[in-house]
Amino acid sequence: MTPVQILGEIGAVEVIASGRSVHARQWLRRRFGPGRWRKMKGIATVELVGGRIVRAELHWYEAHGHGRHMMKIKRMIE
Repeated sequence: MTPVQILGEIGAVEVIASGRSVHARQWLRRRFGPGRWRKMKGIATVELVGGRIVRAELHWYEAHGHGRHMMKIKRMIE
């Protein structure tokens, strides 16, 4: 995973998988606790470690009451 800082808000948020479709759900429950885990994606402006600012597609897991976990850049848009 590339360390990033998100600048602004994440837009175009979509649910990729929820419920039994989330392959890592048992691991997520053991690590972060029970919840309705969903895999999400969205687009945001991010600042990379070298100071470069790009738009990127981000993927992460989230559940109500747990927030966003395991956020990573899936691809650079610009």
